[in-house]
Amino acid sequence: MNNPFGQIGELKKMRDQAMAIQKQLKMEEVEINKHGVYIRISGDQEIREIKTNGKSDDDIRGAVNEAVKKSQEVAAKKLQSMSGGMGGLGGLLGGR
Repeated sequence: MNNPFGQIGELKKMRDQAMAIQKQLKMEEVEINKHGVYIRISGDQEIREIKTNGKSDDDIRGAVNEAVKKSQEVAAKKLQSMSGGMGGLGGLLGGR
């Protein structure tokens, strides 16, 4: 028989881990300098700084997309460090 209170404890633990990782991501930064466009973005994908030096919209868009991709990579690495990963949720919620 499953213990629902044990499952609630595990969910709280995972939630706390996720919140800690989110806090860490705010502290991480990625810098991109592409086609004369400089972008600094946080690990939680908040644009901190953009310098365009009169570049075209396409150059700016390309640099922003690259910065977002790099910040997603940082976030993915942090999330992988969570014990059990998202696969742990399946067992808690009755999944396979």
